Amino acid sequence: MREYSVLIGGKAGEGINTAGLSIARLFSRLGYRTYMYFDYPSLIRGGHNFAIIRASARPIGAHRTPVDVLLAFDQNSIENHRQRIHRGTTVIYDASQVTKGEGYGLPIDTIVREEDAPPITGNSAMLGALARVAGIGRDVLGDVLRESVPAKHLEANLRVAGRGYDGVESAFSVEPLDAPTLPIMTGNEAAGLGLVHGGLESYVAYPMTPTSNLLHFLAGQAEDLSIKVLHPENEISVILMALGLAYAGEKAAVGTSGGGFCLMTEGLSFAGMAEIPVTIVMGQRPGPSTGMPTYTAQTDLHFVLNAGQGEFPRFVVAPGDIEEAYTWSSTALMLSWKYQVPSIILTDKTLAEGGYSFDIEKIALHPDLEPVLWDGAGEYRRYARTDDGVSPLAFPGREGAVVRANSYAHDEVGFTTEEAGAVTALQEKRFAKGESLKAELAAYPTVKIYGPRNAGATVVCWGSEKWACIEAAERFGARVVQPLVFAPFPARAWKEAMIGAGKVVCVENNATGQLARLLRQQGFDPGRPVLKYDGRPFAVDELEARLREVLA
Repeated sequence: MREYSVLIGGKAGEGINTAGLSIARLFSRLGYRTYMYFDYPSLIRGGHNFAIIRASARPIGAHRTPVDVLLAFDQNSIENHRQRIHRGTTVIYDASQVTKGEGYGLPIDTIVREEDAPPITGNSAMLGALARVAGIGRDVLGDVLRESVPAKHLEANLRVAGRGYDGVESAFSVEPLDAPTLPIMTGNEAAGLGLVHGGLESYVAYPMTPTSNLLHFLAGQAEDLSIKVLHPENEISVILMALGLAYAGEKAAVGTSGGGFCLMTEGLSFAGMAEIPVTIVMGQRPGPSTGMPTYTAQTDLHFVLNAGQGEFPRFVVAPGDIEEAYTWSSTALMLSWKYQVPSIILTDKTLAEGGYSFDIEKIALHPDLEPVLWDGAGEYRRYARTDDGVSPLAFPGREGAVVRANSYAHDEVGFTTEEAGAVTALQEKRFAKGESLKAELAAYPTVKIYGPRNAGATVVCWGSEKWACIEAAERFGARVVQPLVFAPFPARAWKEAMIGAGKVVCVENNATGQLARLLRQQGFDPGRPVLKYDGRPFAVDELEARLREVLA
């Protein structure tokens, strides 16, 4: 066996997410590439939380429905997932909580009490039991705990993990692979590090799932990364603070979700008119309104493409995995500053909170970009007209420069004007920036292709559905075409990618086919829709079944 899936389930507050990441690290230590999907309701305590950790010899980024090991902290973790259990599944459960279980029952309450350990260490008992069932040595188990557990709690966790290890028997053997151990990282973490690589100096956010963890991650690493992290009182303050920082010359980014982005749209329009660079990480989740705040969706594509009043260029990118999240977050920030436009990094809960093996060797960084700065000659004109539409930047305090930022229609110096010729020239200047940005992006991998070009069938997808589509398409010998950039839309690259597409299906995590709608607007046929809109991403086997209906 070269692939394994483990589900761990319990109540909110029991550390299921942390335990899932530890399981991913356990397999990673043996050279496996891992992916973790985390599912939880919007509750501080209670409800049913679970994580599915999949490990494979090949790169992956999606889960499958069946599991090889089920780790259950309560009865719901068995009853809710019976469809995942098959003949070869090993069930390990907390005998202190589960009354109807088949498999190995661990008296976790007793173990924790006898080892004089905190209740949360019960996760380590499950981790130890998993290691034994999977034939993974105590040394690997110990190394994973030493890497993830704070020093003051390490000995207690090691003792409890040992009790779990001794409480079960080996069921199969996970053979080590001749591959390096890769770090496990979430999409939020990758996006944050990408922003820093792109020159981030300040991150401003109000916590909102699924980008809350990006705020927490950057705040925890702020000193090491030499950045400032600010938490204002609401999303309106967030966007305005970021615009103020950018006006003063500091590269800033913000994070939010759909509800927070609603409040930011006036500030977005301000950025468009005043030509102030700002980068927005927008994590999608189901709506309308509060919707299902801890679940996933791809429902805000047209919202971010059209947000704000008036007409102004913007850059919108939707990465599909953490390597793309890292690369394009960096590029989004740099493009924002080079062209003085808002840039939006469109993620979702699946990508933002999912855990992935991160292979830095596979990162193909785009060129470093710098903003155009004023050379100090003559009168400074903040909105000077140029061939490419980009005006040189100066910042307050620069000798000889009066720096104006104006949300009204304005002239080159920055004074408000309503004169017809000046207003027309200002609008044409903004459009020129958009065309310059589009021309530069022609050299970037704005559309990706996976699989053979002459397959006769093509699966179109975007964002976090990328890896489920890649694996499911292989079953049918189909290729996958994934757009990364949505504004300005790379029409030429898309046309070239779809040559010889054959039968086309468009896979999306929404009810209306938002990518399909955009493709039709651009003059392309999106093919038949394959949609899922229950707040969960496609499992690979689930998508295979859906594709069989339209491709077979």
